[in-house]
Amino acid sequence: MGNKYGNKKLKRKSILTMEMISKDFKKNYFAYLLIIPVLAWYIVFCYGPMWGISIAFKNFKPLLGFSSSPWVGFKYFKEFFTGPYFYRTVKNTLLLNIWGLAFGFTSPILLALLLNEIRGKVFKKTVQTITYMPHFISLVVITGMIHIFTQSGGIITQVVDFFTGTEHTSLLGYPGMFRPLYTFSGIWQNIGWDSIIYLSAMSSIDPGLYEAAEIDGAGRLKKMWHITLPQIQPTIIILFIFAVGGLMGSSHEKIILLYNSLTYETADVIASYVYRRGLQEASYSFATAVGLVSSVINFILLWATNKISKKYSEVSIW
Repeated sequence: MGNKYGNKKLKRKSILTMEMISKDFKKNYFAYLLIIPVLAWYIVFCYGPMWGISIAFKNFKPLLGFSSSPWVGFKYFKEFFTGPYFYRTVKNTLLLNIWGLAFGFTSPILLALLLNEIRGKVFKKTVQTITYMPHFISLVVITGMIHIFTQSGGIITQVVDFFTGTEHTSLLGYPGMFRPLYTFSGIWQNIGWDSIIYLSAMSSIDPGLYEAAEIDGAGRLKKMWHITLPQIQPTIIILFIFAVGGLMGSSHEKIILLYNSLTYETADVIASYVYRRGLQEASYSFATAVGLVSSVINFILLWATNKISKKYSEVSIW
């Protein structure tokens, strides 16, 4: 009898749930229709191509297709882990992204904090416009400018020569120069655009908190440290989780446009290695296997960072 009663209760509950969903759909059908293009995009461009992951476990031949290419198991994974470029590409990928976390992630926060303290509207808008502009410049143009500025006699080369007391040819020919050039050119390109989300978060802070702090005698630095930063902390944490979740990924387009055989030692990352093996050497299965390894590690980093954040700050993605 208990089972029978329980089954009837669950059935009634499911019917009520379906009726609620049906009523909500009729009431907000236009909002549901707006979701369809987004779902279609994800299905076609994100989930559909995942079938191609199978070629990481096959000796893929384009003429045979996905289904007819012979299975080879973990052959290409073993080839990558035991290959001569495994240590170099993993190390360079991690170091470039750690540099990005240390300098590129913190710079927009500092800029947003400084802009938030500016009272002159004209000056503030001027600074914002100047810092936003590089984000809208084509990546090809950006890398072209970097090549010009870092060639022999270029403005950046002259500055480096002045402070080091030595003469350099193109800075992009020195392995030790690649990481600083890549990181700080990225900051210049994105600092203004990335600061928008922090400025948006700061705009929702209750002005009464600042007024109360002023009454207590707090200066600008103390208000920044004890009010502004704690109030935007959830935003910082969420973006930090995403940043850590992308540690094994790099802007390979920019790297490919900047690096050369002289700087492979510090510039060759997993993504650029996949590009060379996959497109230039047509080793599609190997490139897919390496890309899959990178994606799995990124997911693990994202999951671990989110779990740690949820435990200690109660802020998380899910």
